[in-house]
Amino acid sequence: MGKVFDAAEVAKHNNSKSCWVILYDKVYDVTDFVADHPGGANVILKLAGRDATEEYDPVHPTGTLEDNLKPEALLGTIDPATLPKIESSPATPQEAVDYPPVENLLNMDEIEELATAKISKKAWAYYYSAADDKISKRFNTEAFRSILLRPRIFIDCANCSLDTKLLDNHVTMPIYVSPAAQARLGHPSGEAGIAEACRSFGALQIISYSASMTPEEIVADASPEQVFGWQLYVQEGRTRSERMIARINKLTAIKFIVLTLDTPVMGKREDDQRGGDVISRITEEEDTSPKDSAQARDKKSFAGMDPTLTWTETLAWLAKHTSLPVILKGVQTHEDAYIASLHRPQVKAIILSNHGGRSLDTSPPVVHTLLEIRKYCPGVFDKVEVWVDGGVRRGTDVVKAMCLGAKGVGIGRPALFGLSAGGVDGVKRVLQILAEETKTCMRLLGVERLEQLGMQHINTRLVEQQIFDGPSNLAACRAAHLSKL
Repeated sequence: MGKVFDAAEVAKHNNSKSCWVILYDKVYDVTDFVADHPGGANVILKLAGRDATEEYDPVHPTGTLEDNLKPEALLGTIDPATLPKIESSPATPQEAVDYPPVENLLNMDEIEELATAKISKKAWAYYYSAADDKISKRFNTEAFRSILLRPRIFIDCANCSLDTKLLDNHVTMPIYVSPAAQARLGHPSGEAGIAEACRSFGALQIISYSASMTPEEIVADASPEQVFGWQLYVQEGRTRSERMIARINKLTAIKFIVLTLDTPVMGKREDDQRGGDVISRITEEEDTSPKDSAQARDKKSFAGMDPTLTWTETLAWLAKHTSLPVILKGVQTHEDAYIASLHRPQVKAIILSNHGGRSLDTSPPVVHTLLEIRKYCPGVFDKVEVWVDGGVRRGTDVVKAMCLGAKGVGIGRPALFGLSAGGVDGVKRVLQILAEETKTCMRLLGVERLEQLGMQHINTRLVEQQIFDGPSNLAACRAAHLSKL
């Protein structure tokens, strides 16, 4: 620990056989960790032999070094005088722009536009990217636009309220923040900044498994009535996941666990790959043989996530490690919604989601899945709460989702872009806009309370022609599932 290194000496250790990095003015030997890095070896190797702090800091929570490196990996400190000098350049025209205050922004598109102008290319690519041709990403929003509203008149709607309960937790709006990773790429306040904004509006927040801050840091300043959930990706080997669940069990602000199931492998997100690949897949140049290549890609397909999860084994495993209610995220068909309802009371809710179009392109938008459930197994809505996320850009989208049976409506990218555009105030502006638009829509429909919303307020004829129209056979589906229990 006492040794002081020259930057030129560190620079010699720049390959997979001897890989050193500088982090927070300390020198680490990460050679043994390169092959096991969840984001792929290339993420580390491109920073080998130099100061990686600027790349590392926004995307890694406190304690990551201690959790993943042996104590002897810390070799010493760097002599700061030997580091390359970073010369400041005069402000570019873009840097000199007077950005509009977030309170002047009127919708999600304007907030995203401002965020895009302010954040790095890598951050924008990670937030914006979606799988393949981004068809599902666009369709998520377009599907809401295909539903028409049916306003009513001569109805007193002066006292409109967005108050509701999600899993018996009181919130002041049905809009919640979906698990959205790496918030500190957009703003230093990160997920804690999103939590501060949610506290101001009484909104629920689901903490991402890949958050850039620890769960403890995110909930540290929560109000007593504030509600959080925590997203779980089950890791291969399960040990790391079990340690994280044990930590979550100790945080009283976290009321439930969101088991995310729609990304057993990562989708091909080309914007992200071009922009810096925050969560990188292993690259061809790292492979040593065709056999090794296939094994490595299988192992590294999505940050070490376990692709072997099943209804019976995984839910039983989870029940051994927590008594918190479970929400299943990533349901995209009525069959899976129906099977999920068979697992109550452990499973309290499901989130209909195609991961923001980031996993499987041309997978259905939540509007389609909501209509599919209504068509084939409407009893699901009485057995578990149905939440949705993906494509929500207006308060009218929130209302339409609730008319179709949703209890909660999530936003992911809008929260990240709001944070990027204006920090905590940017997220507050996102929530304010959506809340005000939701209330305006309800009043124009002649509705004062969320529970009054229903199919009588919308016209879905245009979108119904796109809904799955094949055989359902839920009786056989139930029998096959129960036979495995």
